[in-house]
Amino acid sequence: MADLDQLKQKYAGVISTIEGFSDLGANVEQVDLDGEKLHLKATVPSTVVANRTWDAIKEADPTYSDLHHEIATSGGAEQPYTVQSGDNLSKIAKRFYGDANKYRDIAQANGIDDPDKIKVGQDLSLPVIS
Repeated sequence: MADLDQLKQKYAGVISTIEGFSDLGANVEQVDLDGEKLHLKATVPSTVVANRTWDAIKEADPTYSDLHHEIATSGGAEQPYTVQSGDNLSKIAKRFYGDANKYRDIAQANGIDDPDKIKVGQDLSLPVIS
């Protein structure tokens, strides 16, 4: 018999990743057992956030053979984002892609010539990066 608490602990990083985007509409809807697997049902706001969630799943277990996931995307592929106080493109890239060096992709997708010159309140479109 599968141990729910043990599986929750194993995939805690996945749940935490989804909850880390709750300000953008991400929501963990259900975490329970489905036979011998952890059943995780969630909604994320974009393909960008879904990809970040997949990174967390693969980090927990590359085979994820003990996970039954239902992760729905409520929006489009790209993720809209409004620059907040204290943000820079590297910080945004780290949050959404797990890699601060992806800031160049954000700059290019938004026609930003100088990545150091973003402003609070500026709307960005974060692209899907493979």
